[in-house]
Amino acid sequence: MLGRRFAGKIRPMPRSPSRSAAAPATAFDAAYFRRFYFDRSTRVTTATETRARARMVAALLDRCELPVCSVLDAGCGVGALRAPFTRHWPRVSYTGLESSHYLCARYGWRKGSIADFAPGRRYDLIVCYDVLQYLDDRAAARALANLDRLAHTAIYLSALTSEDWRDNCDQRLTDRAVHLRGADWYRRRLARRFRFLGCGVWIRKSVRPILWELERPAAPLSRARESSRRAPGARARPPRSRRADR
Repeated sequence: MLGRRFAGKIRPMPRSPSRSAAAPATAFDAAYFRRFYFDRSTRVTTATETRARARMVAALLDRCELPVCSVLDAGCGVGALRAPFTRHWPRVSYTGLESSHYLCARYGWRKGSIADFAPGRRYDLIVCYDVLQYLDDRAAARALANLDRLAHTAIYLSALTSEDWRDNCDQRLTDRAVHLRGADWYRRRLARRFRFLGCGVWIRKSVRPILWELERPAAPLSRARESSRRAPGARARPPRSRRADR
């Protein structure tokens, strides 16, 4: 669970999260959710932040004129996104997916993991927020491949990365029983089938929203400069071969 951003220098901690498959397993029980969700002194998010996140995702998809009739909230927790999404899209079908026995019993979510969830259908929008850092590399890669199978239009994805742990999160509040990976580990895999729209939202490459050029995510400046220097009609160099990611 990602803690609130700490305004100031991050305090040193005695132990960093694991970068290997040996991170301690998290028990997603009543004590975990009491600490990270319900206790005002230790919770990592608020209803205000969650509503703002839902509005942001919905606004981006609305701007691209992409209809959303179904949402899969993978790792939905207490279901905090359900109310703001259903207010924005009154006819939306919301499915909460959870691995926690405690939450499934309390809220009635579907029991399962995004790594192997196979409902036999696709969803216009899949939310996968603060989930993948709890999976080791192999399971996280399976989850990303499954997002490709299940997402009809768009996904919203965020996970605690090694850069976040170093620069962005409040380490006093953030759950450290996780698997840290660099942001590019996720981006490379997502970019195979999705195009980054912004703020954690990715859309299928087959989806072609009409956006003004300066509304689009910018290409790296080095690549843009190289393109601008290339003579008219000149062919780009072929990319160097590279061993495929495992």
